[in-house]
Amino acid sequence: GWCPLSPAGTQTTQLLVEPPWTPAVLWDQVTLTCQGLGTSNATTWYKDGQRRGKEGLDHFIVTESGTYQCDRPGSRLSPSVSVLNDRLVLQVPARALLEGDTMTLHCRV
Repeated sequence: GWCPLSPAGTQTTQLLVEPPWTPAVLWDQVTLTCQGLGTSNATTWYKDGQRRGKEGLDHFIVTESGTYQCDRPGSRLSPSVSVLNDRLVLQVPARALLEGDTMTLHCRV
């Protein structure tokens, strides 16, 4: 699907998380996928604000905890996604939630 336009009219890149829970945890074998306009083989990845050596891939399995972002030419930098290595986490679905929505919480050890 297409991502919504930003107020300035520039396409925003999205970062998808699988499994779709937030916060993401390293021991879940998290896959990050960069979506948006532009060529997928032109994706640039960032971890903790620094470029990573995964240029060109539109997805990869996370092997280190940290804060990730991606970007493609002609798009804005994606929102950040944190992948934790905590031993105990309370997770919610990684999607937009509205007041009154029913949701499942995961308490994970």
